[in-house]
Amino acid sequence: MHKITTIKILSLLIPMLALFSSCKNEFKGYEYVAYFGGEVVNPNTRYVLFCKENEVLDTLKLDKNNRFFVQFDSLTPGLYSFRHEPEYQYIYFDKNDSIMVRVNSKDFDGSVFYCGRGDEKNNFLMELYLKNEKDRNKMFEFFDDNFEDFSKEIDSTYSKSTAFYNRKKGEIKWSDDFDVFAKASLDFNYYSKKELYPLVHKIRTGVDLIEKLPGDYYDYRKNINFNNAELSNYAPYVMYLSNMLNNMGTINYHNHFTEKDLALKTNINKMNIADTLIKNDKLKNNILNNIAFTYLLEDQNMANNNKFLETYNKLSTDKSKKNEITTICNAIKMLEVGQPLPEVILNDISGTKITSSSVCKPNTVFFFWTVNAKAHFESVHRKVMALKTKFPQYNFVAVNINDSAEDWKKVLSSYKFDGITELHCSDFENIKNKWAINKIHRTIIMDHKGLIKNAFANIFDSQFEDNLK
Repeated sequence: MHKITTIKILSLLIPMLALFSSCKNEFKGYEYVAYFGGEVVNPNTRYVLFCKENEVLDTLKLDKNNRFFVQFDSLTPGLYSFRHEPEYQYIYFDKNDSIMVRVNSKDFDGSVFYCGRGDEKNNFLMELYLKNEKDRNKMFEFFDDNFEDFSKEIDSTYSKSTAFYNRKKGEIKWSDDFDVFAKASLDFNYYSKKELYPLVHKIRTGVDLIEKLPGDYYDYRKNINFNNAELSNYAPYVMYLSNMLNNMGTINYHNHFTEKDLALKTNINKMNIADTLIKNDKLKNNILNNIAFTYLLEDQNMANNNKFLETYNKLSTDKSKKNEITTICNAIKMLEVGQPLPEVILNDISGTKITSSSVCKPNTVFFFWTVNAKAHFESVHRKVMALKTKFPQYNFVAVNINDSAEDWKKVLSSYKFDGITELHCSDFENIKNKWAINKIHRTIIMDHKGLIKNAFANIFDSQFEDNLK
């Protein structure tokens, strides 16, 4: 867990202590009064969004000291989230909680620290989240292992996390309602690894273990409520369901299909399983939307997209999200081969606004990066420098997304990438909607006429260079 000095915590708390203490005896008249405030170090924007189930309940403006504070006259106990673009984290409120948070946008998750009434359970949730993230990052090496070694590793980790959970539960004595989320954070991280193992093992080693797994391997599924409305927007639960559907939706006779047709059949299979398994409309719609977002932003085949959407529209009842899916589909249609690239406004290193068409010369490759993924930033630039030597006829344009202009320039100042045009996108929503960008691994390739050759390439794909020939 990120360490914060006592002095920093006190500097945040002192301005609010008098207020909290003066309100202490007034809760009797206001059954569900609650307070939320805090400080954002190195803010990306001048506000924090307070949300419930992905809906914005309040926009909290930062003052000149980068602090915010709000009193809720009636706040229903439960799980909420606060968002400081592009990051977010969960926060749980019991009745009359008064919670302060301190966060540094440079290390968002690692810096979150709560204090005040209700802080202990939220700090537990954050600490368990960071433990799970650390565990997830090192797990990929264990997916190569045989079943016995893999099981030994994940069971050991789960046992330690369970002991941590039980100890904190005894110390803090949190409510049963909060325990729903605490237990979900513990269990579904473990269950996800079990779902992923046979799939990732086969991809990485070529060995198919599905038929060799013990008969009781998936017995934990029997105890899972696949219609838990409380968890319908909770990431560990939704991620588990997605991993499970990826596993259950796998088509074993894959050699009968092309790669694109296999992707279509697999994703339709996943949606049909979700429709059969999940009866809660809210949860089912969330899962269907996750499947749709992922599928529609991979390599494109318009005929297959239409077949996919037929099934999606038949199964989903979420009209608002359908509009979002429709927006993505419309953007994808504008990115078909032979089309001009839709216009967006970008900034050059001097801060001058320029149009994308002004840099979209014949034989241009657009690639993307963000400060928050430094390893990708370095590797993609190294890859491009090598491609420049091999394909000198191409113009390579790097587009920074999701960062401030200050951070963008600061990172670039430490590197020297000759011959790459470096641009910054200050309006991510615009480029996301027009170019269907939702991940930094996307690459857009323009042909010798300056028209789209492939708008959904991956620069790290082993066949990527074929697009440049």
